[in-house]
Amino acid sequence: MLKWLATLFVVLLILAIATHWLGRVPIGRLPGDLRIPVRGRVLYVPFTSTVLLSLLLLGLSRIL
Repeated sequence: MLKWLATLFVVLLILAIATHWLGRVPIGRLPGDLRIPVRGRVLYVPFTSTVLLSLLLLGLSRIL
């Protein structure tokens, strides 16, 4: 269990550092991704991005 927590911590740390560069990628601003303003905040529902990334990971796992 400790190995999983350490792995999760490392992955989250890498993602936190990489958010600056990931913000430049147009994932999340595709047609079908919903941004709903609610009481001064924006509720973000990434339908298309989720499907696209799932298909990409599925194809990558099939290749490997």
